[in-house]
Amino acid sequence: MSEQDMIRVMLPDGSVREYPSGSSSLAIATSISEGLARNVLAAKVNGVVQDATRPIDTDATVQLLTWNDTEGKSTFWHSSAHLLAEALESLYPGVKFGIGPPIENGFYYDVDLNGQHFSQDDFKKVEDKMLELARQKSEYARKPVPKAEAIAYFEEKGDPYKIDLLKDLEDGTITFYSQGNFTDLCRGPHIPNTGFIKAAKVMNVAGAYWRGDEKNKMLTRIYAITFPKQKELDEYLYLLEEAKKRDHRKLGKELELFAFSEKVGQGLPLWLPKGTLLRERLENFLRKAQIRAGYSPVVTPHIGSKQLYVTSGHWEKYGKDSFQPIHTPDENEEFLLKPMNCPHHCEIYKTKPRSYRDLPLRLAEFGTVYRYEQSGELHGLTRVRGFTQDDAHIFCRPDQVKEEFIKVIDLVLYVFRSLGFEDFSAQISLRDPENKQKYIGGDEAWEKAESAIVEAAAERGLRTVTELGEAAFYGPKLDFMVKDALGRKWQLGTIQVDYQLPERFQLEYTGSDNQKYRPVMIHRAPFGSLERFIAILIENSAGNFPLWLSPDQVAILPISEKYEEYANEVFFSLQETDIRGFVDHRDEKIGRKIRDAEVTKVPFMLIVGEKEQAEGKVSVRRKGQGDLGAMSIPEFVQLFQEEVKLLV
Repeated sequence: MSEQDMIRVMLPDGSVREYPSGSSSLAIATSISEGLARNVLAAKVNGVVQDATRPIDTDATVQLLTWNDTEGKSTFWHSSAHLLAEALESLYPGVKFGIGPPIENGFYYDVDLNGQHFSQDDFKKVEDKMLELARQKSEYARKPVPKAEAIAYFEEKGDPYKIDLLKDLEDGTITFYSQGNFTDLCRGPHIPNTGFIKAAKVMNVAGAYWRGDEKNKMLTRIYAITFPKQKELDEYLYLLEEAKKRDHRKLGKELELFAFSEKVGQGLPLWLPKGTLLRERLENFLRKAQIRAGYSPVVTPHIGSKQLYVTSGHWEKYGKDSFQPIHTPDENEEFLLKPMNCPHHCEIYKTKPRSYRDLPLRLAEFGTVYRYEQSGELHGLTRVRGFTQDDAHIFCRPDQVKEEFIKVIDLVLYVFRSLGFEDFSAQISLRDPENKQKYIGGDEAWEKAESAIVEAAAERGLRTVTELGEAAFYGPKLDFMVKDALGRKWQLGTIQVDYQLPERFQLEYTGSDNQKYRPVMIHRAPFGSLERFIAILIENSAGNFPLWLSPDQVAILPISEKYEEYANEVFFSLQETDIRGFVDHRDEKIGRKIRDAEVTKVPFMLIVGEKEQAEGKVSVRRKGQGDLGAMSIPEFVQLFQEEVKLLV
């Protein structure tokens, strides 16, 4: 075979191998290891995910994708959607198909069942049919199709939704995928064959308007999920049940932390007394850390002049999708509910001349902001319309950027570790080099900012992934991705370098040479927002907060009414040492009081009766540990404070 018939393939480890032109990614995997080849689902060739069976005709970079890769899972679930469609077509003759994409967990297919009934009672037979078809190990075969031929195929089949989709596609870009007895309009990619699919579960059924337009017909949306092993499906279903128990909306209500009211408005949480104590504890924790790190607290209004956000660029970027301007009796005035704090902080910077000696200037605020979310996107505390950011903006010289960025990383890590988030990684979000018009600012400033983030993350040894196109419109950012107790990933905490807002607001400082210069701005929010952070904290801990953070840290439980006065004395003594709690005055048996305190996640129960009163002690129970014995008040306070020191 001549050199011209060979191609060079670079693998992720940097090694380069030669293969005959036309070799597939699957063939490349086989040349490395038969075991690897058995697990390859798809491949990323020159940055584009494609079928592992497609031939490669030119030199290329190749990444083999398995179940352990996000894109591998997505391909697996995309192919499973086609398998679901084949099963439905077998069980429900005349069914018509809309779209069937992969989603974060599993996939769905929108179908028109032509008046046939489908409910939870039908889930099992669909699952069984999917697995029956999967065992046939049918190959997913790709075929380019001329537009006229594609339209003719679906006209003959009587599938109007596919014909509707074809109207938007250009001739020469259309492909079909077939497996078994099913053929679909699809751009791919797909796994090699159905045999990879070993476990299937239909999860839910709902209604969905075709193309999301309520003027169109309501279709049936069938959600499902599949796995390469039954054990993995069993584990997933177990975690789903655990997630239901930990749902912050459920626990928030049971623990009396927050509520929502239709009269107040959708997406606007009401913080109840216990939830407010939790928030205040978090705020005070971060305030102390910020003071040690040299931050100055500020407070800004909940509204701002529209012109403020025109200057910042936020109005042009987000104005159409935001809460609309507030008008006053003066027709020349327009205000906006504050969507972010940074423009206000820029104006604080401008209140007096700044010298290079004044920098870095670190301004911090727990600022409440308001952003419009469609009602269908609202979800408990994780997606709201009004939320409080632990926002700070650092104004510094260009030579201070990396050092300041590293200090912020250290602060974020301190917050995470203090609150029990040990498993996290960082996402470096850069701009899309192919679509630079989405962003404000020039290439030089962007390159400086991106380099500072990459170098700072490397120096702190963070596990990072880099995502192109995920930057904010004004600068690149570092987002922290936290894995919770159930293995779910959440985006918490963000740091952003910004060369743009200082330019827009004409911010200046006087250098050592008496010349004027622009400062660099760093945006940071370790919590992200208090609402979202608390929601994730509730679900990660199942409501069992760290002792220092618990709204009620002790429940004082008198055995009977005779000992209430002593219980009150204990309560007031503990208050003086900043230990929060309550006395359970109810006329209930002590066993019931203990159970109720356990259910409401109170860490310590202090039981008082005749003996405790006579000796000036309390009987101590620790949630999850049981009886710790009798202690004097000073002994209990010492025990309490030592545990808090270990946690913070």
